[in-house]
Amino acid sequence: MDDIASHASLSAATVPAYRALLEPLSPSEIRAVVAIIKADTAFGDAVLFETIEAMDPPKSAIVNGQAADESGAPISRRARANVFHSDLAGVWKLTVSLDEKSILTRTHLPAARPMIQLEQFMLVEGWVKGDARFIAACAKRGITDMEQVCVDPWSAGNFGYAEEDGRLLCHTFAWLRLYEDEAFYAHPIEGLNAVVDVKTGEVIRVDDRAGPPIAMTEVNYDSKFLTDTLPPLTPLHIVQPEGVSFVLDGHHLTWDRWSVSIGFNAREGLVLNDIRFDGRPLVNRASLVEMVVPYGSPDRGHFRKNVFDIGEYGLGKLANSLKLGCDCLGVIQYLDVHMNTMAGDIFSIEKAICIHEEDSGILWKHWDFRTERTQVRRGRKLVISCICTVGNYEYAQYWYFNQSGEIEFEMKATGIINTVGIEPGKPSKYETEVSPGVAGQIHQHIFCARLDMAIDGEKNTVVECNTQAETEENNPYGNAFFETQTAFKTELEGSRRANLASQRYWKVTNPNVTNAVGQPTAYKLMPTNTVTSFLVPSGPSGKRSNFVENHLWVSAHDAEERFPAGDFMNHSDGQGGIADFVAKDRAIENESVVLWHVFGLHHSVRVEDFPVQPCISTGFKLMPTGFFNGNPAINVAESVNSESRHANSGCCG
Repeated sequence: MDDIASHASLSAATVPAYRALLEPLSPSEIRAVVAIIKADTAFGDAVLFETIEAMDPPKSAIVNGQAADESGAPISRRARANVFHSDLAGVWKLTVSLDEKSILTRTHLPAARPMIQLEQFMLVEGWVKGDARFIAACAKRGITDMEQVCVDPWSAGNFGYAEEDGRLLCHTFAWLRLYEDEAFYAHPIEGLNAVVDVKTGEVIRVDDRAGPPIAMTEVNYDSKFLTDTLPPLTPLHIVQPEGVSFVLDGHHLTWDRWSVSIGFNAREGLVLNDIRFDGRPLVNRASLVEMVVPYGSPDRGHFRKNVFDIGEYGLGKLANSLKLGCDCLGVIQYLDVHMNTMAGDIFSIEKAICIHEEDSGILWKHWDFRTERTQVRRGRKLVISCICTVGNYEYAQYWYFNQSGEIEFEMKATGIINTVGIEPGKPSKYETEVSPGVAGQIHQHIFCARLDMAIDGEKNTVVECNTQAETEENNPYGNAFFETQTAFKTELEGSRRANLASQRYWKVTNPNVTNAVGQPTAYKLMPTNTVTSFLVPSGPSGKRSNFVENHLWVSAHDAEERFPAGDFMNHSDGQGGIADFVAKDRAIENESVVLWHVFGLHHSVRVEDFPVQPCISTGFKLMPTGFFNGNPAINVAESVNSESRHANSGCCG
């Protein structure tokens, strides 16, 4: 008994104090932040809350495993909060000390607008459906029961309409639901769009552009309506009779030689902090920081569809509560998440984050044909995932950690395509007909991951690697090719696009730490799923989406430079994002650096994407390249799965 107590005390004592500062805010901490802000005379009880989140400790403290700043003073528990008033312009950015119970900093941005809040989604629908102009436009289309109308709130962009200036806006699209639980996206009410001031509830304008008749063909997907379900396959179970191999302590996760602290907030959703392998730092902070979905049609109101699902809505509040055996298979550990409502109350989502292990196939293998001796190791990966629903669409994000030191991010996209109404059999060149009179438009999903790197320490250098053929005079047999490496010295040098022709990738090196062959330790970013934007950079949507112009941006580390398209995206003008950050052209060689990787999906819609789209995926990899002195998985233990069977051997063979 004494030995157990002694071991527990030792474990608690050896946990680095800074880890507590990486924990997401608890409900009691969120309430405390709300109380501190409301007690301030500048805000009072009427203040509204966009986001409240934990503020990360300084990068240097995390990388060096400290809970003190550079002066040696203990780092206090702090929070970020963005607040606004319903009757005043702008947003206030605040930092709050939970220890001192005070507001430390405040910045008022009079032209900024907060994100559209989850609580406002149904309010927008009600305001639109109650507007006499909208009701009359529906009546013209033969719709008399407004209960059948479904209105989706889309962000409005910035298109120079004078009456929209200075407002917090939604631009809406509408569909007809024939009966309860029927798939309404099969019935677009084409050409009818309302513009709403989300703060005041005013319907500023109803745009009624003549459209085709409403398609009435039913295309249901809910199991309650499906009568031709295929016979089920035989059961496939994922079992771990001895339990999982990971340990979760609060939000700090250890598995095999990996360790990571799991964070979460209303805007980014899932955040990973302090990623280490065998105690060696790799990434200080990793998250998805923006996503823009530009549509390719200029017709009717569809030119306005250029929505920033992270910056204008926030993924966190749209996270699903995951279901065991459906969203996540095997032996699962879940984490609940807690956020604030607009009024400052607690909004919780149970089982929002899933943690589990998966078999990842052969890790490495070799058969020696001389001795006929075989060595094979099966691999396993740790999975941290979260699924968010933004209106009609699901975004399932997965972070994978494997035993060979690789980190992979995968985004699976599913849900229901945004549908438009057309004349049956006559889709325009911008769309694909998916059901008679219903089409899906060509569009893209462009993501940006912010990777605050710390390869073996805080000081890193980013190197571009390109492969090229040897010159003719040095290539007598026509087979010679080699790789060139170019280190970026300043930010503008580090603003780059992918190049498949040269097999381009980028690696983050630590020039101060070398491996067994004298080379800097490094990890490489593999740009496996880049896309080309077709937005005109000077156009209304192109200006707001300027981060998509490069596939890689490298910036000097600044904890306040967080979002590639700007802090406040509603009605934004393209300023305040990564293009402005790197315009400073700061030094990035052997410095603390951040990678901004832009990747995505080019979605030319298929008939098979309706009524619910099968998962399609995109992502990237971070791979060790000289970080180790050899294959780090070489000493993974041999194993033979005792549950495997020959297909025809029965249950016991």
